[in-house]
Amino acid sequence: MGKKLNLKNPISFNEKLQWLKLHDRNPLYSQLVDKYAVRKVVADAIGEEYLVPLVGGPWNSFDEIDFDTLPEQFVLKCTHDSGGVVICKDKALLDKAKAKAKLERSLNRNYYLSSREWPYKNVPRRIIAEAYLVDESGVELKDYKIFCFHGKAEYVEVDFNRHIEHKLNPYDFDWNPLNFCDASKNDYSANIPKPVRLEDMRRIAEKISAEHRFMRVDFYSIYDRVYIGELTLYPGSGFIQFEPRSMDLKYGELLRLQED
Repeated sequence: MGKKLNLKNPISFNEKLQWLKLHDRNPLYSQLVDKYAVRKVVADAIGEEYLVPLVGGPWNSFDEIDFDTLPEQFVLKCTHDSGGVVICKDKALLDKAKAKAKLERSLNRNYYLSSREWPYKNVPRRIIAEAYLVDESGVELKDYKIFCFHGKAEYVEVDFNRHIEHKLNPYDFDWNPLNFCDASKNDYSANIPKPVRLEDMRRIAEKISAEHRFMRVDFYSIYDRVYIGELTLYPGSGFIQFEPRSMDLKYGELLRLQED
């Protein structure tokens, strides 16, 4: 980040995320980052209708997967990491050897080691299959990531073109561009429309994050349906490139390490 990390008196948002990695050891967090176990948390909090449909799993290895039981389109993902995903749009054309190699690399990866996000340390390494979804564009699935501080939603980041040239645009809840992330990753010319159920997403995010200092709640929006993608405790692992850097301090002020 270009400066010395201050853990004795953390001020910026990124610094405070590093502090939380070290000092906030709520055992629930391992369930929140487990892509299979978190489904129960979400279902209990807001209902199963907000879960992406599960079409198979969990499996402990790729060889356990019975592809005959899966639909023609699906998404395979590892439950313990980020990036261990195989998207299948046509089961007849799936390169199983390539899919197996990718997922086995992920199963062998200790995601905790890369940046010491301790909740991942003891998450069971499994594979699940979820329904294949696309949004109103018909070609991709955008992520709507709502940043919540002490149960209050502050802004939403939209990630898109993830498999082509990853872009992200932050907005306020009136859908005004905020322009404070790495400019090379912004593309407001894409004219991302405001989700029909943005206020519902905001309400849900605040409900789920209410008992946490910080939580990012990720959504998919498909016409009038809303699904939760995942819950994130340390976005960017605490290495978010804010531009200007003053925004790192602004959001740091919102994150209270000592509760009132």
